[in-house]
Amino acid sequence: MNLVAEGRLKRPGSLEKNPKLSQWLRVHSDGTVSIFSGKVEIGQGILTALAQIAAEELGITPGRIHMLAADTATSPDEGVTSGSLSIQDSGAALRRACAQARALLLERAAARLGVSIGDLRVDDGIIQAAGRSTSFWECTDDASFDREVDETVAPRSPRDYRVVGKFLPRRDLPDKIAGRPRFIQDITLPKMLYGRVVRPSHGFAGLISLDDSKVKSMPGLTAIVRDGSFVGVIAEREEVAISAQRALRAAACWGNADPLPQDVHAWLREHAVEHRVISERENAEAKSRATRILEASYTKPYISHASIGPSCAIAQFDGGKLTVWSHSQGIFNLRRDLAIALGMRENTIVVRHAEGAGCYGHNGADDVALDAALLARAAVGRPVQVQWMRDDEFAWAPCGPAMALSLRAALDAQGNIVDWQHELWSNGHSSRPGRAQNPALVAAWYLARPYERPSAINMPLPAGAADRNAVPIYDFPNQRVFNHYVREMPVRTSALRSLGAYANVFAIESFMDELAQAAEIDPIAFRLRHLRDSRGRAVIEAAARRAGWSNWKPVEGRGHGIGFAKYKNLGAYCAAVAEVEVDHEVRVHRLVLAVDVGLVINPDGVINQIEGGAVQSTSWTLKEQVKLEAHGTASLGWEDYPILKFSEVPAVEVELIDRPEFPAVGAGEAAQGPTAAAIANAVENALGVRVRELPLTPERVIVAIERQ
Repeated sequence: MNLVAEGRLKRPGSLEKNPKLSQWLRVHSDGTVSIFSGKVEIGQGILTALAQIAAEELGITPGRIHMLAADTATSPDEGVTSGSLSIQDSGAALRRACAQARALLLERAAARLGVSIGDLRVDDGIIQAAGRSTSFWECTDDASFDREVDETVAPRSPRDYRVVGKFLPRRDLPDKIAGRPRFIQDITLPKMLYGRVVRPSHGFAGLISLDDSKVKSMPGLTAIVRDGSFVGVIAEREEVAISAQRALRAAACWGNADPLPQDVHAWLREHAVEHRVISERENAEAKSRATRILEASYTKPYISHASIGPSCAIAQFDGGKLTVWSHSQGIFNLRRDLAIALGMRENTIVVRHAEGAGCYGHNGADDVALDAALLARAAVGRPVQVQWMRDDEFAWAPCGPAMALSLRAALDAQGNIVDWQHELWSNGHSSRPGRAQNPALVAAWYLARPYERPSAINMPLPAGAADRNAVPIYDFPNQRVFNHYVREMPVRTSALRSLGAYANVFAIESFMDELAQAAEIDPIAFRLRHLRDSRGRAVIEAAARRAGWSNWKPVEGRGHGIGFAKYKNLGAYCAAVAEVEVDHEVRVHRLVLAVDVGLVINPDGVINQIEGGAVQSTSWTLKEQVKLEAHGTASLGWEDYPILKFSEVPAVEVELIDRPEFPAVGAGEAAQGPTAAAIANAVENALGVRVRELPLTPERVIVAIERQ
């Protein structure tokens, strides 16, 4: 009985939305296999890992696999590449699809050779039996894959894996290391024009006036495009477009937007409109044992994506159809919002993914795609490349939301937590395209017929958004977790790597250290006392062992700290130990992380993701914050928004705990929260002073010392 076919069970991963076998792969007569995935490469190495899964299930070498860039015309719709879900969703779908493809090819080979399937000997797609041979490439036709994926075809057992679980060089790295053209900014199409959009470096209510008299005659300028308060330029050369943009910006008069709050965390607490209890557990007997109550509040600022390369897109109209090249993480969602904003049918728009600068969240990639499309309408069939400038990126791309958090806990006489309360105040953590009635693209809000800007939303638990990882994984007899949602957005917010998990884990794990100190118990022993989850205990113990926690020798100005979480309470387990030195600033010398992602597809890929997440989290935790002025952000360049320098990057060690008996989960966001908490706890260990406001700048450390 096939319960999936009867509609009684949900298909695994992305098969639910894309059930056709032909949506996932095609076998070619030249001995190669094309794999179609709706997930996109954003520097995380996902296409390498998916190629390993496909090669494993097909029983061929990875070199035969061609991974095709996501394209709305040819790829399965897998939504957004986010949430550390690509291995879980796309990987699970590919595993099933390739397992069935192999079964079909073997069935056809057996018929061709006149033997049973059990008599076939298969090596890298070459099939032999009874002194005769054939191959997958000779046994394929498109019609045989024109069916739904059969869930009853079993994929390979992990015991038989030869490709999955092994190191495989990243497919995307050679070009990047050698500096060969690969990114969207490198694409040059025939007769391509260059565009820039004219916006102020702050929010505005509308364009009041524009004097373009001195710009119209600029040599090489093709057009000035205006639609309501949207203004852009097109030129034959990029430097001409930049000069025209700057001249028009200086000649424009903009209406001021509403002033921004200067104490954003107090503002968040005052402007919440929805108040929900998201987790509650009651045990009156345990609560009655409380002998001591502790409270603490923590904050996280707005954080920019701060991609090294600003957002870029190319658009071209041809016979009423639009093609867009974009580094969006959700090309199908982008297509939907482009269609609304441009008044076109979705089937007349094709969005093709091209790699851009690393982001891991919702930056300006989608916005600049609409910018390019609006300018391309005036380009008479020629493609138009639009790239944002650095100040565009800081002023207009969505930020990761600021958050305010308050925690309260009670200890009994033995130092056990008997009551726990966690409250958070935040805007929504997603305003990506495709999730609201109106387009979530900045240009659409300033057209002559403007669309209303949608508010950022929160996805529901268990994955959550603002409340991601707010529900503790520890075992407390009493707990209450509140999510106070703030709809109004003084600053545009959306998804930033790990969403609310970064702040929630920072707060929870900082507070766990404060409670351990009050109970006079070692921080690691204190966590293990409150944690039954064996996989969670294992990563804490592994990180502590690798870091030499028990052998730490106290030195003035130096400290170590621990942080731990199970990402989303559904995904990867990660524990981090940080070693820091504090003098005129906080410097992180060493990070040791242990991680459990279940079945490891590519060990080096997982390590890369954990290392990258830990380094990015270190930068957030020590340096990064979007500063606000009355009418916009004060952070418009690297001078105003410092990030971690190469000379400040700590040594990072990663220990993998491979558990092939558990399904593979993503690693991309697991390190963000644990790393932040480990650093904060290490600073307290070094100074005896708790800093609860991110980032841990020298100024904040001094304030914390003065408060003591």
